[in-house]
Amino acid sequence: MPRRNIAFLASPVDIAQEAFAKLTTLHGNVAPQDADVIVALGGDGFMLQSLHETQGLSAPVYGMNRGTVGFLMNSYDPRDLGDRLDAAIEEVINPLRMTASCTDGTTHHALAINEVSLLRAGPQAARLSITVDGRKRLDELVCDGALVATPAGSTAYNYSAHGPVLPIGSDVLALTAMAAFRPRRWRGALLPKRAVVQFDVITPEKRPVMAEADGSSVRDVTRVEIRSEPEIAHRILFDPGHGLEERLIQEQFT
Repeated sequence: MPRRNIAFLASPVDIAQEAFAKLTTLHGNVAPQDADVIVALGGDGFMLQSLHETQGLSAPVYGMNRGTVGFLMNSYDPRDLGDRLDAAIEEVINPLRMTASCTDGTTHHALAINEVSLLRAGPQAARLSITVDGRKRLDELVCDGALVATPAGSTAYNYSAHGPVLPIGSDVLALTAMAAFRPRRWRGALLPKRAVVQFDVITPEKRPVMAEADGSSVRDVTRVEIRSEPEIAHRILFDPGHGLEERLIQEQFT
């Protein structure tokens, strides 16, 4: 059945606002809670923002690239949008849940569709220990940082840090270090999706560390727990032949 109720969301940049004006004139615009489908106009960052903001709604999100890379987006073309939406293929991804404890005793929670990362917040390298499912796997990792990435996010920060690209549907997470000093050039690990990863910061007062989940930052962390959140499912629409699986393969050959 054709989708008729479309909610358009746009990033504040001029090119996205111009597309918003054109598309809403052609198709109208309803509130996200009344929509059959949500169309996000912007780049990957805005797509992540839109997914987080609409995660409680039943409508899937179709992105059109009015940003830079647009890995999570479809190409922009104001023509035949209805036909493209009807033909689109749906991908379902689960985010990561971050629980971060800080030196001041506070605890912070955030969700990440791409990755949760820990980064040194001072001139000295971070010192981290890594526990997986309650078992300590690495007593000390000296590095600029470390991250846990989902398959959907494996071509983002994770790939830039020389982590592996994970196929969609592989039920695997990537644990990747940034500039590992000890163990020298440690290459990270592949973990089952159900794994619970815990980073403990060694000497956090001397070597401060910050944690980030899709742009949500927490400073001065002492412990960060990361786990997949199966109760939340983000529905993303892609044009046929340009879904996440194809994009993940293509990224490794370009």
